[in-house]
Amino acid sequence: MLGLTAAAASSLLAAPASARPGAAVAAPRTGRHGNGVVSSWAPVATEAISFPGPRGTLLGAWAAAERSRGGVLVIHENRGLTDHIKTVAGRFAASGYSALALDLLSEEGGTDALPDDTARMAALNEAALTPERFDTDMQAAVTELLNRLPGQRVGAIGFCFGGGMIWRLLAAKEPRLSAAAPLYGPFPTTPGVSLKGNKAAVLGVYGGLDARVNGTMPAAKAALDDARLDYELLTFTEADHAFFNDTGARFQVQAAEEAWRRVIGWFDDARDDDHHHGRR
Repeated sequence: MLGLTAAAASSLLAAPASARPGAAVAAPRTGRHGNGVVSSWAPVATEAISFPGPRGTLLGAWAAAERSRGGVLVIHENRGLTDHIKTVAGRFAASGYSALALDLLSEEGGTDALPDDTARMAALNEAALTPERFDTDMQAAVTELLNRLPGQRVGAIGFCFGGGMIWRLLAAKEPRLSAAAPLYGPFPTTPGVSLKGNKAAVLGVYGGLDARVNGTMPAAKAALDDARLDYELLTFTEADHAFFNDTGARFQVQAAEEAWRRVIGWFDDARDDDHHHGRR
């Protein structure tokens, strides 16, 4: 249940603890025993969906949990809605959280309509000249999640560019989130950004070698304190930017496994209204 590909999980199990990079020391989570239940785990396959947005149709990848205990909005990196991000949504569904991975290139016809990573990054950079469009698209995706999961709580997670988008979603005063997890996402540089008006418990995850994004951490902490939100800012000291992406050169198995465990635990606590693990 690590939230990793089979190859990545195998390499983790094969490595001695002393050789695993980027580890954070933490006590294991406790919970109910299986009581004789036999089960299996694998990422749930996603399906392509479309739904109404503020300026037209939005695209996404949907993964439904067999017995959903909440929902998660997943925001991609600066290469669009890749197979990796779709798999992240599937991992959430396999862990009990139905997930919607939003394509923020929907207005350009979707990630797959653009020929390569260079074109996708350029399109996102151009769209970022009016970033409010991202805010309203993400809010529409939250609405879609709530429509699909009536009565359930929803959270949001993003990676790299997507982590920055999660900070933007919080700054847009999205009160319907119970939890948020920006992973190595830069906090907005606009002066006076406020996170007041939110109810989400925030888990910010950073790589210790990621100087660019880490330079925005003091502003994030100040805004979280000012908004009186429950939060934790967790740094994996030996990990770099994008350490969770198991298709990239900076992937670190142990840090990614622990980050996944922390995120699932954080969302579990938010779902149970148990916000007593913050680090204000």
